[in-house]
Amino acid sequence: MSTGPRPTWEAWAKSVPPLACASTREPCHDPAATATRLAQARLADQYMVYETEGGVWHFAAGSAVSVTANATSITARASGRTWTSRTDQQPLTAFATALSALRDEGDGGRHFYGWAAFELSHLLHADPAAGGDQPLLHVLIPSVEVTLTGDRTLVRAVDEAWARKVTDLLVETPARRGAPDELPPESTEGVIAAGAGAYGRAVARTVADIRAGFLEKAVVSRKVPLPAEPRVDFPETYLAGRRANTPARSYLMDLGGYRAAGFSPETVLEVGEDGRVSTQPLAGTRARGADPVENERRRVELLTDPKEIHEHAVSVRLAWEEMEAVCRPGSVVVEEFMAVRPRGSVQHLASRVTGRLRPGTGPWAAFASLFPAITATGVSKRAALQALARHEEGVRGLYGGAVFRGSTGGALDAALVLRTLIGAGDEVWLRAGAGVTAQSSPEREIEETCEKLRSVAPYLRFTED
Repeated sequence: MSTGPRPTWEAWAKSVPPLACASTREPCHDPAATATRLAQARLADQYMVYETEGGVWHFAAGSAVSVTANATSITARASGRTWTSRTDQQPLTAFATALSALRDEGDGGRHFYGWAAFELSHLLHADPAAGGDQPLLHVLIPSVEVTLTGDRTLVRAVDEAWARKVTDLLVETPARRGAPDELPPESTEGVIAAGAGAYGRAVARTVADIRAGFLEKAVVSRKVPLPAEPRVDFPETYLAGRRANTPARSYLMDLGGYRAAGFSPETVLEVGEDGRVSTQPLAGTRARGADPVENERRRVELLTDPKEIHEHAVSVRLAWEEMEAVCRPGSVVVEEFMAVRPRGSVQHLASRVTGRLRPGTGPWAAFASLFPAITATGVSKRAALQALARHEEGVRGLYGGAVFRGSTGGALDAALVLRTLIGAGDEVWLRAGAGVTAQSSPEREIEETCEKLRSVAPYLRFTED
């Protein structure tokens, strides 16, 4: 084991095997089902399915190469060796430094897959002591990666053995599976309603803080624990939920201690290798169902509701300010303002703010400025984080954080973790929040969390295995 304040990350990077084997196959007719089937095969201890823009699915698996950081230390693994170092309360900086060492490994570029816990926000914007001692960042550099597009299937692997495992799965006829168990509608509504009373009281306390002038907005959330039995089937839940949802991004993973199946309504940020950076704040919500006439009525109501418009406008304003901190002067623009986007069981006011990174500024500097998403915290971020620490029970962990895919060339695509089934250890849960402003009522915010939970809860699938 190599230890010390400044490890040679280049030595770690040189121990990362390249994806030396690459092949292109015919496209699959159902990429969501194919990616889910690859996940169900349990090819390795860790995996992620990540759906990006344009209906492109990525599957990545491995276990030998990873980087994990908490508030005080960072650990990198490769080829059976371990490198560790102190982070001095700057885990994101240490994390970015370690990953940057991969840039010079000449294998045609590598991708990495990972997550950032919500508590990282305390080290970036509020009270470092509130960051805790649990992992805040984790990334996998995969041994095999499959990209599924409309016109091809690309397989890249560290060796022929890994490539053959995936190729065999891609060509075999999927086994017939029995329909997984699901909850009846009345039980689903019971799950959704759990903890609503306590949540309403937390909203009322937050409204009092806002009216006292401590902050403008806070996104207060509530946790909905799920029973240990029957056991939730994450891949089947992902596939059922993806069929019914219209997310900006979706993901299925068992990675770094978290399991997740999610349908993210927005991205925290998107950074291209050309330095273009974008963020997509969504704030303002109405239910969305099967009746087009009722959906249109709610859409018009959403666009004319003073509370929802105010909530959205302050989020866009702060997104602009955070983008200006890392972008070239004059490059930040609002490309879209207050469109209405369908997201499963709800519809949101949506805007997009874009810019160009300053010279010498990389994707992780942009991530540090924009994380966590305004729409998962509030305004100002520091005051909102302090309010959430007072009014929410326990830590958020993955909820409100990010799941991401990046490249050694400087690209980073990070989805906001909302509308997500989450598991860690023996615990499995859902979580949902609502933006609380001075005009909020506990009753309306409770109902908003129920509307959002209906994007996931009806699609929970269970297994007896």
